[in-house]
Amino acid sequence: MLATLTSRWRTALAFLSLLASTNYISFTFGKTTTILGEILLYGQANSAAPPCPQNATSAAGGGGGGATTATAPMLRGSGRPSYHEPSPHLWESTPVVEPHAGRKTVLVTGAAGFIASHVSLALLERGDSVVVVDELNDYYDVEVKRNNLELLREKAREVSERGGGRSSPEELLAVYVGDVNNATLMTAVFERHRPGWVCHLAARAGVRPSIDDPLLYVRANVAGTTNMLEYSRLHSVRNVVVASSSSVYGESGSTYFSEAEDVDRPVSPYAATKRSGELISRTYHRLYGLNVTNLRFFTVYGPRGRPDMAPYKFIRSISEGSRIDRYGDGSTSRDYTYVDDVVDGVVRSIDRPYPCEVVNLGKGSGTRLSEFIGLVERYTGRAANVRVMPEQPGDVPFTNADVSKARRLLGYEPRVTMEEGIRRTVAWYNETFG
Repeated sequence: MLATLTSRWRTALAFLSLLASTNYISFTFGKTTTILGEILLYGQANSAAPPCPQNATSAAGGGGGGATTATAPMLRGSGRPSYHEPSPHLWESTPVVEPHAGRKTVLVTGAAGFIASHVSLALLERGDSVVVVDELNDYYDVEVKRNNLELLREKAREVSERGGGRSSPEELLAVYVGDVNNATLMTAVFERHRPGWVCHLAARAGVRPSIDDPLLYVRANVAGTTNMLEYSRLHSVRNVVVASSSSVYGESGSTYFSEAEDVDRPVSPYAATKRSGELISRTYHRLYGLNVTNLRFFTVYGPRGRPDMAPYKFIRSISEGSRIDRYGDGSTSRDYTYVDDVVDGVVRSIDRPYPCEVVNLGKGSGTRLSEFIGLVERYTGRAANVRVMPEQPGDVPFTNADVSKARRLLGYEPRVTMEEGIRRTVAWYNETFG
């Protein structure tokens, strides 16, 4: 009990510190005390349930076929529920929301980046209007991001021409360069375009950099998400999709990472900020009835991938004959998920206004680092020059998504194998840089 109370007060103090650290969040006293009340009354430090009320996860901690029963076997560990097989039974009673089929105006944050640019292209291709907000920060080469924005502009022109000019490129795509924490900018964007759907993918990514500069990650990921939820509430947005991360699972004892797990033990500031986004999303649903789905991405890779990510770095370095750094003995494993599969899951989430859900988006199987390097060697036709490095702080030994919930709620089905994904990504790299 004492530990739970202590954790709640720490969370409350962190929230107050966040308010004090930025001049962009302009909550009233009443709203601040209401959110603090939610944190203190409902934010449990050791709950096995995810941050959304009244869904199948509440059964996971006991009663009715949860993780503590014979139907969901547990692994050894610290007493937290752990899952060594997919658990579709946990979500059987969760009502399925039918997709909205009409044309939409979707605000996509971070759309100059990797995943969000692919999502925006998919939305434009099917005829939606897309409003982009991206600050074009220098986490990696800004020119890469500018090129992604130009691809969106080209797609808007193509769709406009295909439709006989019924919608101009400017009606299909609007791009704003700026920070989502800038209330003046964001209020103007919402009032001008009136988006009914928000896909908030803007974030500071990366486990290791978050250890070096945690406050930057708090401002970008915690304040940024809180602001997007607040704008969405004020402008009556119908559905909000927020990017979370498999990093929230930390050093999970599960073979298949399940949304029913306790994820309140993050091992990096990045993971903690993503978990915070899930919790504040829950609070906004509870207080205001805002429809919010948080998506936990599992190591997404593919064409135009982030240059700092291992798949892109290894393909580039092995293709060029440069040395690669392998952290650890190569036994670490990741659920590498091809970007087309993740985009399909994101678009399905945008279309389905679930009240409050947390959903994994992964391939559903892990790949060892040594196997991954071997696939890159095969499709580049080059041998890797490997330098073995110590394991890095904040890294976890493996990730592996249970996508049972995404299958039921979204109709999600990952289709691209690891081998096929590497083949496609190497082919893109050769075509672009060869």
